[in-house]
Amino acid sequence: MGSNVKGRQLPCVLMDVNTQNDFLRADGACPVDGREELVRSLRRMVAWAKRNHAPVISSVDCHRDREVRFTRLPAHCIDGTPGQQKIDFTLFGSYVKVEGDNTLVVPIDLFRNHQQVIFRKRTTDFLANPKADRFISSLPATNYVVYGLGIEGSVKSIALGLLARHKHVTVVVDACGSWCASDAEQALRLMDAKGIELTTVDQFVANQLPRPIRYPRVRIGQVSLRNGMYASLVRPSAVVDENGEKTNGRSNDKSGRAAPRTSGASVKANGRPARG
Repeated sequence: MGSNVKGRQLPCVLMDVNTQNDFLRADGACPVDGREELVRSLRRMVAWAKRNHAPVISSVDCHRDREVRFTRLPAHCIDGTPGQQKIDFTLFGSYVKVEGDNTLVVPIDLFRNHQQVIFRKRTTDFLANPKADRFISSLPATNYVVYGLGIEGSVKSIALGLLARHKHVTVVVDACGSWCASDAEQALRLMDAKGIELTTVDQFVANQLPRPIRYPRVRIGQVSLRNGMYASLVRPSAVVDENGEKTNGRSNDKSGRAAPRTSGASVKANGRPARG
């Protein structure tokens, strides 16, 4: 089963790289150079994707507390901290988070129901995540557009990795950030020499996708994915019982114990409902 909609080839997939609070907010752990201008460019890229219903793959940088880092940047994107979260405007109305566990268990048809698929990234190389590598390798798409940060690290790694998988790669230069201008310039020269197309936001947003994909209406942050299984992130809405009291959606049996609850958002990777 492919992840295209109604059997169609995906005309374009956007790669949203590390657009997180620690990098893009003034009070973040290590704000990127030219942060304000970059945020304006990122907003234009997100607006284009929403207007054209383009599928988006996002990477989020994740680090454990007190781990050894081989980078000049201070501690950043620590698990469970607000700085690790994506900056709010980069989240789409229908997204799914794929948790990393060093396995290949991931449905390859996630774009049928979600516009945005978010993967965790522990290293600079996003495609070192087996699930991300399998998902991208299985997509019926050849055109990838990369934006985010940083140019000298994650953006370069993703662009070269996609190129090695025989994809056509475009990097939107002014929608990418960096912490070292000389390293960023060297990375851009390398990508250009390898045949990766370099463009600007103005040039890119002038394009329009044919026949936009329509995604089901889903509440923001409704589902996550672990080991190929969906898990609801939305608490059940309160219901009123026969006595007029609000409950959490569970019904009690005669013994007073709460009956098991099944969730419509919990399904197997093959699309069949999970057992209650």
